[in-house]
Amino acid sequence: MPAFCAYGDGGCLVSSPAELSALFCRGGAVQQRKRALVAASAVAAAAAECVRAAKKQRQLPLPLPSLDALPDECLFEILRRVPGGRGRGASACVSRRWLALLGSIRASEVAQAADTPALPDLNEEFVMEEDEDEIPAVPCVERVLEGKEATDVRLAAMAVVAGSRGGLEKLAVRGSHPTRGVTDQGLSAVAHGSPNLSSLALWDVPLVTDAGLAEVAAGCPSLECLDISRCPLITDKGLIAVAQGCPKLMSLTIEACSGVGNEGLRAIGRCCTKLQAVNIKNCANVGDQGISSLVCSATASLAKIRLQGLNITDASLAVIGYYGKAVTDLTLARLATVGERGFWVMANAAGLQNLRCMNVTSCPGITDLALSSIAKFCPSLKQLYLRKCAHVSDAGLTAFTESAKVFENLQLEECNRVTLVGILSFLRNCSQKFRALSLVKCMGIKDIRSSPAQLPLCRSLRFLTIKDCPGFTDASLAVVGMICPQLEQVDLSGLGEVTDCGLLPLIQSSEAGLIKVDLSGCKNITDGAVSSLVKAHGKSLKKVSLEGCSKITDVSLFAISESCTELAELDLSNCMVSDYGVAILSSARHLKLRVLSLSGCSNVTQKSVPYLGNLGQSLEGLNLQFCNMIGNHNVASLEKKLWWCDILA
Repeated sequence: MPAFCAYGDGGCLVSSPAELSALFCRGGAVQQRKRALVAASAVAAAAAECVRAAKKQRQLPLPLPSLDALPDECLFEILRRVPGGRGRGASACVSRRWLALLGSIRASEVAQAADTPALPDLNEEFVMEEDEDEIPAVPCVERVLEGKEATDVRLAAMAVVAGSRGGLEKLAVRGSHPTRGVTDQGLSAVAHGSPNLSSLALWDVPLVTDAGLAEVAAGCPSLECLDISRCPLITDKGLIAVAQGCPKLMSLTIEACSGVGNEGLRAIGRCCTKLQAVNIKNCANVGDQGISSLVCSATASLAKIRLQGLNITDASLAVIGYYGKAVTDLTLARLATVGERGFWVMANAAGLQNLRCMNVTSCPGITDLALSSIAKFCPSLKQLYLRKCAHVSDAGLTAFTESAKVFENLQLEECNRVTLVGILSFLRNCSQKFRALSLVKCMGIKDIRSSPAQLPLCRSLRFLTIKDCPGFTDASLAVVGMICPQLEQVDLSGLGEVTDCGLLPLIQSSEAGLIKVDLSGCKNITDGAVSSLVKAHGKSLKKVSLEGCSKITDVSLFAISESCTELAELDLSNCMVSDYGVAILSSARHLKLRVLSLSGCSNVTQKSVPYLGNLGQSLEGLNLQFCNMIGNHNVASLEKKLWWCDILA
């Protein structure tokens, strides 16, 4: 009997055409029937045997995939030849082992593998043209990891996916997972896949050490901005590695890193010749040697210096004053061991010829003598911000304004020895370019019993801020209005003693037209002053804040709706406006508000919802917080109608 082929193999029951013709012969009909029966029984037995074998095979455990049995070296060679970003991204999702291996592949190693023949990526070969138009490929250049999301796994996956598009350009890690936080391994994956990384920020990442920073320095030679904050395991060794591997570094920020000292800053100054900005804060081991070496080495390029909470002395300020020829922005804060001599020597060294902006906070060395020297030997100074400088008085301001010829902006906060007499003297002698004055929490700013016989006239002043000065009342405000006729922006927030009597002279004396007015916390201002304000300056007003003015009612809204044509932002938080006032605002067709705040307005109820919905498409922000009479369901309906508007409720 000829051998039969199994059905499973795609064969036939007979082995030759001759046997097929014999089936139709009369003489051998019986014999052929017997053969057919025997063949059928054999086929049935073979089929049953195949079914039993298949059942047994399904019951056996499946063998492990062959790739898992490969050592890391072989799997590394396979993964670095995976073509396309999608393929590498999909491979990273297989297991943590694959992700770790992909993260260890450098961009140069992937480029070398590109010359080897590879199978086409079908996902990329057959993409519809219209899909490419609808979803353009945007480079993955900037990423931020915060809090519990900051883990090595997320960071490595991010680096692998971004590596197919040229790698990350900017990375910020803010915080860390409490048990699986970012470590050197995650930074290593970034360094391998992002050779073009230009900005790296590490905030509150306690597990990162010098080894991780060294990996970044070796793999990212184009790094320009480095920001390290509260990383206790990073020391001078990490900074030295960055200095040697990142010669293009332009900005360095180090805050609260106890392991960083003078050696790291010395290496940065020696190797990073393009350094432009330095911010060193609260580093206990940084002293005069580190700051002096850094400033001396980067004298040609260093433009911005910020030093805060450091154990430096007068020597560091002397070096800054002599070598800081390119410095334009200088910030000094909480330097307890720097005295008056340090500031005086810094100024008299005559090296800060290009200094334009200076901020000093809580430095006992800044005195009237130091202030006079700074004005005399810093001819380009335009902005000065003094905060908590207890030794600065009226005499210092008078001496300062006599020498500062191009000065534009003065900000004083908690400088309690400065009085209104000193401010008037300053305004009398200030340059014609002086434009902005800010007085915040200055307890010495009080009403004077007798005004000078000749009041100064400061036509250049455009921006005036007098905030949270409890001694400043109507009499002082009236004087300010008389001497500053060209004001455009006025911030009087927190002046609880100011009334309509003090505000009206300021409103009437303004010739240029007020643009922004902030009266937040002026609880004694009434509808009369607001009505006068909008009638006199309604065509120029763009922003009005009346937060906490409990005497403001719908009368003010009626005046605003009639007179204001350019008003874009209106803050009525905690005022006594009602549904009627909201209806008046919505009916003003020429009023195109972009931001409206009704937070805490207890008289605004659900009746205002239809009127709020008619404020127009120009509305971008609406604050309804603590408006309990509106209801959540009404807010939901308002969100549907104003779908383009950001509503806070």
